Amino acid sequence: MQTNFSAAQLADPHVAESEKILRKCVHCGFCTATCPTYVTLGNELDSPRGRIYLIKDMLENGRPADTEIVTHIDRCLSCLACMTTCPSGVNYMHLVDHARAHIEQTYRRPLLDRLTRAMLAFVLPYPGRFRAALKLAQLGRPLIGLLEKLPTLKPLAAMLKLAPSSTPPASPIASPGVHAGQGTKRGRVAILTGCAQSVLDPAINEAAVSLLTRLGVEVVVPEGEGCCGALVHHMGREDQALASARQNVDAWTRAIDQGGLDTIIITASGCGTTIKDYGFMLRLDPAYAEKAARVSAVAKDITEYLAALDLPEPVRKPGTIVAYHSACSMQHGQKITRQPKELLAKAGFLVREPREGHLCCGSAGTYNILQPDISAKLRNRKVKNIEATGAEIVATGNIGCITQIASAAKLPVVHTIKLLDWAYGGPKPDGVSENSLGGAE
Repeated sequence: MQTNFSAAQLADPHVAESEKILRKCVHCGFCTATCPTYVTLGNELDSPRGRIYLIKDMLENGRPADTEIVTHIDRCLSCLACMTTCPSGVNYMHLVDHARAHIEQTYRRPLLDRLTRAMLAFVLPYPGRFRAALKLAQLGRPLIGLLEKLPTLKPLAAMLKLAPSSTPPASPIASPGVHAGQGTKRGRVAILTGCAQSVLDPAINEAAVSLLTRLGVEVVVPEGEGCCGALVHHMGREDQALASARQNVDAWTRAIDQGGLDTIIITASGCGTTIKDYGFMLRLDPAYAEKAARVSAVAKDITEYLAALDLPEPVRKPGTIVAYHSACSMQHGQKITRQPKELLAKAGFLVREPREGHLCCGSAGTYNILQPDISAKLRNRKVKNIEATGAEIVATGNIGCITQIASAAKLPVVHTIKLLDWAYGGPKPDGVSENSLGGAE
């Protein structure tokens, strides 16, 4: 794509990076076939190619964002299916991230939209606040019907509908400390406790720590670690996102310096995509660029790490049919496609992949709150394809997908690590039948 940025514009490193990305686009349109919003809405401006044109025009002319570009950028899920499809290597992720930051700086949203986004940014990244908000949400449930009738209040209705009826207690696993491996030591890792996942389903990290320590891996929960920053990063709130990134980089760097780390384990693939990008996000910060790149280099999804270990025979061979939903942040963001399925199969599960596996389920961080109508269409399409597999369980590696799919599916939806922990001697995940479970032969 031909660009016409001035030398003064290109002096801004963010603009210079976006200009390099724009020049790689050759208008081929392959991305439109795999873009969930284009497939759903059929509008060229709701495809990656269309959004690239809008972003180019906005940045090239140095103008503030307007209602049209905000509408179409807001509809983007950041699922990154376009990057998997693109033959030219266009880094759409970094381009749309820059566009969102530009929107946040130059566009004044309607009052209710501003308040909703401010509330999400204030609550979701902080487990204590989020847990309190979920308890308050129970009081608002009777208002869902009324809120859904008012377009500007639909995000509030979506929040109330997604809130679980009960919230599990905080897990001691989330507290700073060291969990020793059993038997011969096979490694030392840190684990991200995170924010939303630690509130909605603390048993995910409990299963990860349980399995890792049984395998002889020492697990560290560093002091000072918190939200990865992904939630606010995708809302264009760069200062808050970078502050979270720096906080985590500091925490993990201390852990590396104090005892060494083989890996930083992440059990939420949305977080993993962002943490693996810390090196880019903090590249312009002389105090953090090197440390952030070091952290990104050792960050791994839990399934990446387990796939590299020599696992023993499972304690149980479930023989259970599992529909594996590959989260967008897993397959498109991190390019992890093989390991989760191979681990499940090795553990004795019969793995089936739903049709249209490349399409997003509609969760995408806060997307299912801020764009509830599009999100619901994508969720229903995903659930229909999952249930058509005839599976007994749905496995996935991202808490957002678990919450989204479970809100409509008749099947139990569980994190992949819970099923692996079960097969290798851990407790049965809640909601999963043990009828087909047998002892290892």
